[in-house]
Amino acid sequence: MRPLPRLAIRDIMLAAAIPLFPSFVLCRQAAPSKPVVVQPGPPGAPTKRLPASTHASVPPAAAADIEFMQGMIFHHAQAVEMTAMIPTHTQTRDLRSLGARISSSQSDEIRLMKRWLAARGASPSKTMPAMPSMDMPGDKVPLMPGMLTPEQMHALQIANGADFDRLFLQGMIHHHQGALVMVKDLFDSAGAGQDAELFDFASDADNTQRAEIRIMETMLKKLLPEEKQ
Repeated sequence: MRPLPRLAIRDIMLAAAIPLFPSFVLCRQAAPSKPVVVQPGPPGAPTKRLPASTHASVPPAAAADIEFMQGMIFHHAQAVEMTAMIPTHTQTRDLRSLGARISSSQSDEIRLMKRWLAARGASPSKTMPAMPSMDMPGDKVPLMPGMLTPEQMHALQIANGADFDRLFLQGMIHHHQGALVMVKDLFDSAGAGQDAELFDFASDADNTQRAEIRIMETMLKKLLPEEKQ
């Protein structure tokens, strides 16, 4: 077989390379463009094009918002502590199921509240404010709405069976009612509760705890005559 002349070899190589050129052009044309950040203007005013490096900032929170989230973390923590006693203190299936649900939801909410506070440069905890209306004889530390005293927590800790069920339901109903007071106080505070994430959280917490109060009241009626509840 005779070898091809050099000219023929060059022509074959050029012909093979030609189909690749359009693909190269298409790839360059399909390259993504730089992102454009547009800031809407006030009513009647034009929008503004901002640099691609612009980052969204978290709007400032009201002092009442910060205090609500910090207080609710502390409040939820006691509810989780109460539910942690259930597995070793009662065999009541409905109460064990309810406790697991409360523990899971409130633990998730604690993590949400901590993230919310961290995004705003706030500490997840603070010294609890005085609540004179919730003070009980012998208490050295003022209580938040619905919080159980150390004596009540101790009574729950040493109870078992039906006695534990009764004390837990009574205590958690009271605890949930306190949380409803905290949500109401938040929304009654001027300028508070306007943050979208906080508003959704507080509204959901209110609805959830109202529903759980109804469930616990029904369970409690099965344990005690109405006059002893």
